[in-house]
Amino acid sequence: MIRNILCLLFLLPVSAALSQSYDTDLLTKEFHKSRREALRQGLPDSACAVFFSNPERARANDTKFIYHQDPNFYYLTGLDEPNSMLIIFKEPQTFYDSITTNELIFVQNRNPMQESWTGKIMGREGVKQQLGFGSVLLNEQFADFKIDFSKFYKVYHLGLFDDAHDDKDDKGDLASLISHFKDKTTYKRKNTDGFNLYGLMASLREIKQPEELVLMRKAIDMTCLAHMEVMRSLVPGMKEYQAQAVVEYMFRKEGSEYVGYPSIVGGGENSCILHYETNRKMLVGGDLLVIDAGAEYHGYTADVTRTLPVDGVFSPEEKAIYNIVLEAQEAGIKACRAGAEFRATHKAAVAVVQKRLMELGIIKEANDFMKYFFHGTSHYLGLDVHDAGNYGKLAAGQIITVEPGIYIPAGSPCDPKWWNIGIRIEDDVLITTGEPDVLSGKLPKKTAEIEALMKEESLFNK
Repeated sequence: MIRNILCLLFLLPVSAALSQSYDTDLLTKEFHKSRREALRQGLPDSACAVFFSNPERARANDTKFIYHQDPNFYYLTGLDEPNSMLIIFKEPQTFYDSITTNELIFVQNRNPMQESWTGKIMGREGVKQQLGFGSVLLNEQFADFKIDFSKFYKVYHLGLFDDAHDDKDDKGDLASLISHFKDKTTYKRKNTDGFNLYGLMASLREIKQPEELVLMRKAIDMTCLAHMEVMRSLVPGMKEYQAQAVVEYMFRKEGSEYVGYPSIVGGGENSCILHYETNRKMLVGGDLLVIDAGAEYHGYTADVTRTLPVDGVFSPEEKAIYNIVLEAQEAGIKACRAGAEFRATHKAAVAVVQKRLMELGIIKEANDFMKYFFHGTSHYLGLDVHDAGNYGKLAAGQIITVEPGIYIPAGSPCDPKWWNIGIRIEDDVLITTGEPDVLSGKLPKKTAEIEALMKEESLFNK
């Protein structure tokens, strides 16, 4: 039994306290403080904003999924630990005649016995020293903490988790923090606002700060290296999961902590399924393989897709559809201009797809394109793969994807020679004051470039 438990320990995430000392390029406490100040500036007078850490979630029996912090909470604090709560005040507040502050954070207490199993956590002193908070309390103190939320013009929050496990012996766990917050606000009081904070946070997070761009470039660079390696290694007879293994090995080798989202590796008929995640099919010559996979680095994720011929050569039909998608993507990237409407990229891509599919006789009416291209072309990218943003006009500092696709499953109302051709091409684009910056541009995407790279030898095939 003890052997099994010890094995499980190797699967546990490195605690925030340890990662602060192991990694030298984490976002600084000054960065997170600046984000709290930016949010404070956006709050109306006599308002406060309340944030909760993500719940811990069970995978099976007594094992948990690797913990992932709520992106908004991490953005504002840098704390990657559960059972925590942050309150940001517009103006300084005084509590107990001894605490005057414009922010409070409630965190877990250190427990040496527990830490011998799951690793060290920060505790009050660690949060003060490493994250730069002045007013740090233990989460168990919130239950009895004297704070009158009724005096504020607005008490903003982002919705309250309903799946937090309640430990009856712990009055500081997330379920208790939420319960006591409801009690202190009577939850439905008129000054409690569970909606408008989303827009405030989206306005902040959609514009990436220079420090964030450094981490985004690292995540995207390692993602490009991984996609290039799978191009070299792909051969008929591989399983989808083996291609996935190559990609995710390279992520880890380059320093990624996690995948940004479950890797989509779909061959043959599965190339026509947008979010296919089974990844168990054997790949054969004549299949196309869609690989949509991105590395996560210090919380920031890439999102890149390439479509490959399993046997190393695109057929004439595959090349025809591929080049339509590529032309559509290039049109979408060209539309990535500050001041343009967010949907400008989609409109540009759709115009190409409509025209070219009609030329090939695959559709007869322009609006029939939606049978084969039925998703949006762009979304924001950052701490979430579908990151926070207001979807207004494009602005310098935003990172968006440009990812048109065409998917023609068997049985579609067109010539069967097109069936089971699914193609998506996706790049990550930084909006600037001038030309768009394709951050994943080092990854080949023209058919001749892909075929040439697939001829190179891979370490995994030796």
